[in-house]
Amino acid sequence: QNEINEVPFFDVQLPYELALKIFQYLGKAELGRCAQVSRMWKILAEDEVLWYRLCQEEGYLLDMSISDHSCWKLALKNCRAREHMLKTNWKNRVGAVSQLRYEPGRVLCDVHCCDGVVMAGYTSGEVRLWDTRTWDCTAPVLAAVAGPGGAGAPPHVSFVRINSSLAVAAYEDGTVSVWSLLLGQEPIHHFQHNQHLQALALAPGGSAVATASGFQVKVESPDDRGFWQTPGTFEIQKLVNFLNLVPDVTGSPVAVAAAEDIVYLLKAEGPGKILHSVYGQPVTCLDVAAHEAAFGIKTFGWLLNEPNQILLYNLETNQCVTKVGNSMGDFSCVNLHSSPPNMLVAGNKDRRVRVFDLRRGEAACSVLGHQLGVCAVRMDEWKIVSGGEEGLLCVWDQRTATKLWEMHARHPVRHVWFNSHSLITANIPEEKNPRGSSITEDDPSLHRKYRGVIYCYDFSVDQLAVDSVLPICRSSYDEVTGYSYNIGLAVPYDSI
Repeated sequence: QNEINEVPFFDVQLPYELALKIFQYLGKAELGRCAQVSRMWKILAEDEVLWYRLCQEEGYLLDMSISDHSCWKLALKNCRAREHMLKTNWKNRVGAVSQLRYEPGRVLCDVHCCDGVVMAGYTSGEVRLWDTRTWDCTAPVLAAVAGPGGAGAPPHVSFVRINSSLAVAAYEDGTVSVWSLLLGQEPIHHFQHNQHLQALALAPGGSAVATASGFQVKVESPDDRGFWQTPGTFEIQKLVNFLNLVPDVTGSPVAVAAAEDIVYLLKAEGPGKILHSVYGQPVTCLDVAAHEAAFGIKTFGWLLNEPNQILLYNLETNQCVTKVGNSMGDFSCVNLHSSPPNMLVAGNKDRRVRVFDLRRGEAACSVLGHQLGVCAVRMDEWKIVSGGEEGLLCVWDQRTATKLWEMHARHPVRHVWFNSHSLITANIPEEKNPRGSSITEDDPSLHRKYRGVIYCYDFSVDQLAVDSVLPICRSSYDEVTGYSYNIGLAVPYDSI
């Protein structure tokens, strides 16, 4: 018997490659049972090709080739153990939390995140970046374009947006600056509006920028040689409240704009089309995915008993696919693009967070835990993270519809972003010029409680480490001064 080239399958001898093809239909448990049959079956059941395929099917290490690991069975085991550890840490709030704070006392205006890179704009006109993947906490400043003559204080930042390659900031005076994350801190593009901007959008995976100022929507994008141009300028009949760029669009960029009770589909090659319009039913929130747009509408007027809803439109057929919601409160935020397939999550002013199954057209989950309206929400396969107007951040288990934990801060939670191991939230004040702040522009003495704050939670730390609990419970007892709130609250005297 040639055990190198032939495998004994009971009373038949099969070539190794053919036996491997049969074993490709087995899962992890079946391969483990087959490995106990004989020495030859054990060699076959632990073949690297089989375990590499299983690892890829479960979504682990997708960017690696089969030669990058010597034992793919062990690699899959480690990936599953890490996933279980991260899920346990998420549920039990085990991890480290940091504040991405810009100290010279200015008020936080807007925050946006992309793959762990945080972009923040302030009332001082400065724009800062943090890379939480490498913990680059120096927060480099993105240089702004100098105003005419360089006179006067820089305007406040109105909006910031960031994706994997570009960062965009809009200022109160209508200025828009674009930076490349690869080329440094000087802007690569700059343009000016005559009025302040109501909305700013950046394509998640592209390089197009859309702005809404007054009754005009402008789309800017670079050509093949890197020169910026304006492929589309649209005149809107009403003031734009919400603006999004459709992701993953080949060719000219496509924008979706909501102006009071009208939703427009704006394509660069032609005039804007009205996607939805019902008089007296204003749009309260908007989100766009690759082929669909979801927006909440507020119903009032003649039909007082008609509940508020979320409408889902197909952007290729321009037809309404489904209507979900039926709530007496206004839908204040909706997340479609980062939700699992056929799912949608929305927050409402009635303090509820609802998850909708778009295939059935009904709510799969509804949770109540906020004191005021919900203003930021995001979900994945098993959890929901929501932020409220009162500053409360809640993490929910979607399957059991229970609250896992919550954190509270002073200002509304305006931005929420997370991946498997980290969570980034932004508490942004409503009042950008609070009473009691100094009149002089160069005085950084604005009290910290007025400024707003960005929190970064890291759940990938070891559960058994001393630093695995949150900082309020993480005293090292080596401080010299009597600093009354630096005591270990969770397990006192654990390191004495």
